[in-house]
Amino acid sequence: MKALLKKDIYVLVRQMKIFLLMMAVFAVVPSLNLSVFAIAYCGMLPYTAMAYDERSKWPELAAMMPYTTGDIVLSKYVLGWLATAAASVLSLAAHGILGRFLPAEYSMPLSAVLPSFCVGLIMIALTLPLMFRFGVEKGRMFFVLFIVVLACGGAGLVQGVSSADDAPVALQSLVGLGVPALAVVLTAVSVPLSVRLYDRQQYA
Repeated sequence: MKALLKKDIYVLVRQMKIFLLMMAVFAVVPSLNLSVFAIAYCGMLPYTAMAYDERSKWPELAAMMPYTTGDIVLSKYVLGWLATAAASVLSLAAHGILGRFLPAEYSMPLSAVLPSFCVGLIMIALTLPLMFRFGVEKGRMFFVLFIVVLACGGAGLVQGVSSADDAPVALQSLVGLGVPALAVVLTAVSVPLSVRLYDRQQYA
């Protein structure tokens, strides 16, 4: 699986330098909305890698190589997890430094980064099974829907509730505990489901 992950990272770096640079800039600029958007949006990188795979007929080649279906599927999940985690760490570090020189409203606390990271994981868990079953082109409609609802709406809502000083304590606790728990549960269901759907799609 490590080789598959390296392949995806190499392709993305070669083909998407400007996009990756933009996500890094969004993660570090003194704007909570842009930082949250960058964290959640990095969860789309597995779909881009899958699109390149489809164009190059990689699934057919991978079927002749000593990779299991689990290796292929899990490599895409790990790619999304790493990208989302990297954006979260970068944003938290940048805002920690900028917070020393800028007003408090421009800094991003951990209470906002963690739910935003979890929203990215939820987006990955909900959409990757569809991509493995229908392919990137056919699954694009579902992907756009989840991007709008989760990356733009959900991440902003979670970030707002988490960082608002006047939000009810019970609601903050629900976001702080419920969103990570939901991300773990959905991920635990999503990975084996994607393996089964990918197998079905390959032998259809």
